[in-house]
Amino acid sequence: MAAAKIQKTIARQQEKYSFRPHPFLIPCPGPAGQSDALSNRISEGQFYEAHQQLRVIASRYVKAENWDAAIDLLYSGALALLKAGQGGSGGDLGIFLLDVLGRGGKKCGVEEKSTPSPFSWDMAGAFRKLLTILRAFPRSEPTKKRFVTEMISWSSKVGDHPFGDPELHHVAGSIFAEECEPYDAERHLALGTKDSPEQLAKCEYQWYTQDDSHTAALYAARAIFPYLLVGNLRSANKAHLIFTSRLNSGNKSVSVQEVSSKSSDVRVYPVLPLLNFLGLLLLAVQRGNSDLYKQLAKHYAPHVKEVGVWDDALAQIGEMYFGIRIPRQGNPLFDMMGSMMGFGGGSPKPKPKKAEVAPPPPADLD
Repeated sequence: MAAAKIQKTIARQQEKYSFRPHPFLIPCPGPAGQSDALSNRISEGQFYEAHQQLRVIASRYVKAENWDAAIDLLYSGALALLKAGQGGSGGDLGIFLLDVLGRGGKKCGVEEKSTPSPFSWDMAGAFRKLLTILRAFPRSEPTKKRFVTEMISWSSKVGDHPFGDPELHHVAGSIFAEECEPYDAERHLALGTKDSPEQLAKCEYQWYTQDDSHTAALYAARAIFPYLLVGNLRSANKAHLIFTSRLNSGNKSVSVQEVSSKSSDVRVYPVLPLLNFLGLLLLAVQRGNSDLYKQLAKHYAPHVKEVGVWDDALAQIGEMYFGIRIPRQGNPLFDMMGSMMGFGGGSPKPKPKKAEVAPPPPADLD
């Protein structure tokens, strides 16, 4: 009796909102999916028609706040089009799906972490489906980057991570690394999981192999600094270890010496001073030793100056880990008025503190 009432209610809703299933949108339960009208249209190359019809029907579901139906329709449609090589159309439906997830959750109060989801999916299920769509994008499809941006933004609003879910970052970063998109890979892997440092170090090393052998430290730093700047020393150490291990096995022309002590082991590269600097920097951060950091900064200053792009990162690291405040610029208007009126301007300069400076590292670390 109850089932009959439910069927009648569904029929009334379908008639009210014109929700009669379109023949090419009815999924086939098994391998006979090739006979499904949607698959037929896609296989026949009717991509535009399928894309437009999917958007129209999904919009009707959204208007009726039938979130589950809209989400399922957009997921299956996006995946089908992406698998057919239609990155633009499939990506558009994927972005529409993320919009529906956001609107549906907001409408039902999901922005409150304790509020149950209005969807039949749990968050883990939603993440799996989003990652399935992401992996289905054709290589170098431009829409993919926007989909990733929207996906990370959505996860930051519904999850416990304000910068986006680490697993989503890891998968996105790994895909960009495989597609030789190092800048995008860096941005996401730096906020990824415990497995991300390996992917980032491999990406940077592969990039380095296309450059001169003496530039190793420049690429290693791209795998190390991002983790230090987000407070992840363990991942920074892991990235350094993996990069140098690959360097040792893959570039026999670069000599290396193992220097061991009771407290630490250090790899020394006689012809790569900046790589030595990175290893000793990690050691200083681990020990929280500001004197050692100042000593390193002074000793390697000429080499760091030649790089020319590490200054900001090192200043941030000095402030984060060693309490060395970054000099702040004065107020230009205040400076000008002070100069005109004769009392000087700019921010007050702290008096330098006297500190014992340890002797520089042994020369063989150069």
